[in-house]
Amino acid sequence: MKRTDITGLFPDATAEQVNALMDINGADINSAKAGLGDLQTQLATANATIEQLRADAANVEELTNRATSLETELNALKASNALRDMREKVSKNTGVPVSLLTAETEQECMEQANGIMNFARPANYPSVRDGGESTSVKSSTRQQFADWYGQTINN
Repeated sequence: MKRTDITGLFPDATAEQVNALMDINGADINSAKAGLGDLQTQLATANATIEQLRADAANVEELTNRATSLETELNALKASNALRDMREKVSKNTGVPVSLLTAETEQECMEQANGIMNFARPANYPSVRDGGESTSVKSSTRQQFADWYGQTINN
C-alpha cells in the first residue's frame, strides 16, 4: 500500500494519520515477513527430513534385500552341510566311499550303498587253491610251488 492509495481512499486524512496507517501496514508486513521466514525455514527443514527419509527408505530396502539374499545363501549352505554329513554317516556305516554316494536322503543313500557293495562283491568268488585254509599236505613250500607250477604251466 502506498501513501497515494491512502489519500485516494481517505482524502480528509492528515499526514499524521497517513503516517500512522503506513506504520501499522509496515509493522504488519514486517510481521508477515518474519512469519514467512520462519515458515520457509520450517519448509526447508521438512524437505531435508523428507529427503533423508527417502534415502533411509532406499537403504532399508537395500538392506532388506541383502538380508534376504544372505538368508537364502545360509539356508542353502545348511542344506548342503546336512546332506554332506548324512552321506558321510552312511559312508562310515557301510564302508562305501562318500564320493560314490549321490542320493538325497539317508534311506536312498543306504540303498545306493548296498547296491554298490553288492556290485563290488560278486555272488561267487572264484575258487582259489590254498586260499588260506589249512591243508594236511606235509610237503615243503618249495615242493608245493613246484607242484603248482608243473600243473599250471605244463597243462
